[in-house]
Amino acid sequence: MTKSNKSRTSSRRGFLKVAAAGAAATVAAPNVVSAQGPISMRWQSTWPSKDIFHEYALDYAKKVNDMTGGELKIEVLPAGAVVPAFGLLDAVSKGVLDGGHGVLVYHYGKQTALALWGSGPGFAMDANMLLAWHRYGGGKELLEKLYASIGANVVSFPYGPMPTQPFGWFKKPITKPEDIKGLKFRTVGISIDVYAGMGAAVNALPGGEIVAAMDRGLLDAAEFNNATSDRVLGFPDVSKVCMLQSYHQNAEQLEITFNKDKYNALPEKMKAIIANAVDAASADMSWKAIDRYSKDYVELQTKDNVKFYKTPDAILKLQLEIYDDVVKKKAAENPLFKEIVQSQIAFARRATQWEQDTVVNRRMAYDHYFGPNAAAKKL
Repeated sequence: MTKSNKSRTSSRRGFLKVAAAGAAATVAAPNVVSAQGPISMRWQSTWPSKDIFHEYALDYAKKVNDMTGGELKIEVLPAGAVVPAFGLLDAVSKGVLDGGHGVLVYHYGKQTALALWGSGPGFAMDANMLLAWHRYGGGKELLEKLYASIGANVVSFPYGPMPTQPFGWFKKPITKPEDIKGLKFRTVGISIDVYAGMGAAVNALPGGEIVAAMDRGLLDAAEFNNATSDRVLGFPDVSKVCMLQSYHQNAEQLEITFNKDKYNALPEKMKAIIANAVDAASADMSWKAIDRYSKDYVELQTKDNVKFYKTPDAILKLQLEIYDDVVKKKAAENPLFKEIVQSQIAFARRATQWEQDTVVNRRMAYDHYFGPNAAAKKL
């Protein structure tokens, strides 16, 4: 072999060694990252530890923790562990907490338009349809714009469609709109304006404080959310009358928030897991809700002696009329509020027409199987 050939061979060998070393370093890089330990996040929910809503928060955290193989570990504390429930947005925005679990209507005092994610009749949409608007109808971009307008340093993921919430818990059945006048009543979001418009003296309280306030006489009546939450929070201890069906929060959903700086620093793979875990948790929450709420609805009646009544149509109609007046006023004061309302109406007009024309009313089937001549008994 000539000196020239030896030189070329030596160069090739040297190049291959360098390339192999580089490839080894590339392959080893993830091990170097993982050797630094998992990323830990400390969260807080806006719910007491016994509430099923806190359970939903834990469910989401577990999904992320499991899907990342422990590379991201989210710890979720209950309401009040670090900040009060209504202080969650500020705490996450400032980095006091890395993230949180709550509802957008709890931020009503920061920016009234935030309550449009669930507070009100949803322009005839249910919560799942409102989430469809959020994902595909422009809501996501509007929410980012809304948070930017108040300097909130957060990334938000609305999820978890809630069934229609009860009109409220009362000392006696509500039979007409006049029965609301003068009652010391708890609610949140735009519902504050709606119940106030019906004549109630409204006090906005977090979920964990409602029953104690009713027990001490600070409230005459209150609404919260669902049969399971209401039962575990102790509503049957202070009231035996619950009015079902309402437009005050017909389309609400939960919210997951991350501190924006903390979120942006995450690897893209973790961001993808977080987003997909939101969708998985949203579906799982809605399925769990059907199972648990229906069980507790039965037990509230059989074990806690609660009487349920349908909210009179006259009250439902009045809710819609008052809500329209509130929306007109807020839209005139707040350009972002108006923009969001117009976006929701445009989406709802076609989505609800499709739903009303397409989805069969299941009352006939219910009566057929479980009514006076129940077919289910014969099957």
